[in-house]
Amino acid sequence: MDIADLKLFATVARLGSMRKASEELNTVQSNVTARIRALEEDLGTTLFERHHRGVKLSEAGQRLLPYYDRLSHLICEARRATIDDGTPSGPLKIGAQETTAALRISPVLAKFLQSYPAVNLNLRTDTTANLINAVLSHKLDAAFVCGPVDHPDLTTLPCFDEELAIYGPAGMPSIGKMCENADLRIVVMNAGCQYRFMLENFLGRLGRKNVPVLEFGTLETVINCVSAGLGITMLPRALQAHIGRIGPVSIHDLPASVANVETVFIQRQDTLQTSARTALFATIHDHWHGIDAPQNSRKQASSPPELRVIS
Repeated sequence: MDIADLKLFATVARLGSMRKASEELNTVQSNVTARIRALEEDLGTTLFERHHRGVKLSEAGQRLLPYYDRLSHLICEARRATIDDGTPSGPLKIGAQETTAALRISPVLAKFLQSYPAVNLNLRTDTTANLINAVLSHKLDAAFVCGPVDHPDLTTLPCFDEELAIYGPAGMPSIGKMCENADLRIVVMNAGCQYRFMLENFLGRLGRKNVPVLEFGTLETVINCVSAGLGITMLPRALQAHIGRIGPVSIHDLPASVANVETVFIQRQDTLQTSARTALFATIHDHWHGIDAPQNSRKQASSPPELRVIS
């Protein structure tokens, strides 16, 4: 068994077909079939269950697949470590919630790219849950997410506090009156949005549980639906100026215990700390804990950037 065999195995597992794997790998199907059979004989177990539509992983194959993912990542890291001469460069994949990308991180990323133009920075927006999973599975190098984050494999760098508010259609009464509405609905981003969980918990404490949910893929669609009277949502108050350009809404204050949330920057604890990633962390630290310290006095720091391990 070698890495080439494992790559072929992982390709078949991903595509669910020996034929499709042979086409992607630019070889003949008989070669793929023979190599998979030889790998199964070497390991003494069946890796795939064959059916008329293709193949699916056996229990043994499911146990093997994560090892290929780890080996593939280690090989990639070894290559990056070898060519990293201390000058920040190369690919850097980070993630953020759509609201964070819209409100907060453009200045810090602009500052970073101006200082390190050789870095190929890629930004993905998604929900907090999906971003955490992407970092854990090495699909992202790091991400801005809604805290707190409690995972033994992740390190975190606190960035800033965000104040949340309830957004509803124009003319909507108080939150208390809103909860009396039998037709109350919440409008949120797709499953995994931390603000959705917070809104559901808040309404639950007010006696409204299992409120119907409308899910959408973009922030603009959420706001359009709220403005049209389809429901309410919970978002950062700082979005008020942006939302006003999309459609008329009403904004309602939340108790401090609910309104204030922390955004943190996460990465895997065991990941390779490349020059590009080190430079990005330093830029983030300086931006929110140095230059902007008056707005974040609770988190002022004069020491060099440090990553905090949550366990």
